[in-house]
Amino acid sequence: MFLSVFDLFKIGIGPSSSHTMGPMTAAGRFLGELLDGEWPRPANARVDRVGASLHGSLAFTGIGHGSDRAVVLGLAGENPTSTDPDASEATLARIAAEKRVAPPGHPSYRFDPAADVVLDKKTPLAGHANGMAFYAYDKDDRLLLRRVYYSVGGGFVVSEEELQRVKAEGPLRGAGKMRVPHPFRNAAEMLAMAGKSGLSVAAMKRANEEVFLSRAELDAGLDRIWAAMKGCIERGLSKEGVMPGGLRVQRRARRIHDRLIDESRLNRPNPLLANDWLSVYAMAVNEENAAGGRVVTAPTNGAAGVVPAVLRYWLHFHVEADEESIRDFLLTAAAIGGIIKTNASISGAEVGCQGEVGSASAMAAAGLCAVMGGTPEQVENAAEIALEHHLGMTCDPVGGLVQVPCIERNALGAVKAVTAASLAIKGDGSHFVPLDAAVETMRQTGADMNERYKETSLGGLAVNVVEC
Repeated sequence: MFLSVFDLFKIGIGPSSSHTMGPMTAAGRFLGELLDGEWPRPANARVDRVGASLHGSLAFTGIGHGSDRAVVLGLAGENPTSTDPDASEATLARIAAEKRVAPPGHPSYRFDPAADVVLDKKTPLAGHANGMAFYAYDKDDRLLLRRVYYSVGGGFVVSEEELQRVKAEGPLRGAGKMRVPHPFRNAAEMLAMAGKSGLSVAAMKRANEEVFLSRAELDAGLDRIWAAMKGCIERGLSKEGVMPGGLRVQRRARRIHDRLIDESRLNRPNPLLANDWLSVYAMAVNEENAAGGRVVTAPTNGAAGVVPAVLRYWLHFHVEADEESIRDFLLTAAAIGGIIKTNASISGAEVGCQGEVGSASAMAAAGLCAVMGGTPEQVENAAEIALEHHLGMTCDPVGGLVQVPCIERNALGAVKAVTAASLAIKGDGSHFVPLDAAVETMRQTGADMNERYKETSLGGLAVNVVEC
């Protein structure tokens, strides 16, 4: 059950970790199963054609989230970490024309994206709202292999068998046996271990990570994550125009950024200055994500703007910020994200946007509180404040696109994170609602939430806004 900082923060592409990165990763896993040969098949049978079907939330919002395109790219051998977003269109056009895919190490397979990727809105898969199935056929179109996978949020993918095993064993069983010195499964254990060891949350998380990586490898990986986040902000601040998908939503981050620069030159007082910068940083990231650019799950693509925005705010407004503090921020944020994922969910299709932007805001609040000198108790308090005030938030993307209300929602999540950290750092860490109670409340609320409000675009703003 150990979740690395690099499980929570993964470099990939937009617009969705669960709907884009997940299906691409699942397609790659399916290709791997085709090659390993450890599955029953008739003698001399060879795979000649491949296909896929998307179910549940993946079917309802798959077009808007690029799930169908992700499956095609994945079956062509692409993966979220290394695929070039700028080259995707040419790859997709070639496959559509040739009606074949030839992933590295495989023979060429028949594959018509228009017919062999099915968005099945009528047949949900039982394991999770983000279900998908992949198929392999022989030259006579007889089914040789069917594999089911679930994209469970943040780019994480599990097979049907893996999901059943987790459900049978329970999500926490075995967590205490992890080969790490501080194997906390929840916030209460995190605080108890911090008290016993005298270490900060970041120091405990670092010690856990260094069981698997050297200090130099860990630091280099954290620096890569921040570099990717910073690069995404800069790209978002440099671009203008209309985002893809048909809603004709205009990019605004560059225009707002230029206005803030102009205001700073005039030296006029702006009581909302910090909020304005937080918002423009978050919006820059999520505009890039909506355009299918390179982003970092934090913990998901739909919530990718919150953590980078708060980190950039830390560097912008705090003179004590340095390279080491960035690493501590990310380690602390990952510790909180791991607790939320283990005990609830970071998937919008499972619990709504409280699990995406809410989790991101809690992670960012904890990270900021930590680098501002907060104790473990204050860090836990900051995360709880941020998460508590996202409880019940629906996931209702207009047109199935990660644009409205997602982009602005990240901006407000960043503002809440900074406010939560500020409130927590001014207290002594004691507070009424424990973080674990807020996490459990989010899990229960998500379970009770109507499916229309969980990334299906069948309710909320998605049906009450006229698409122009």
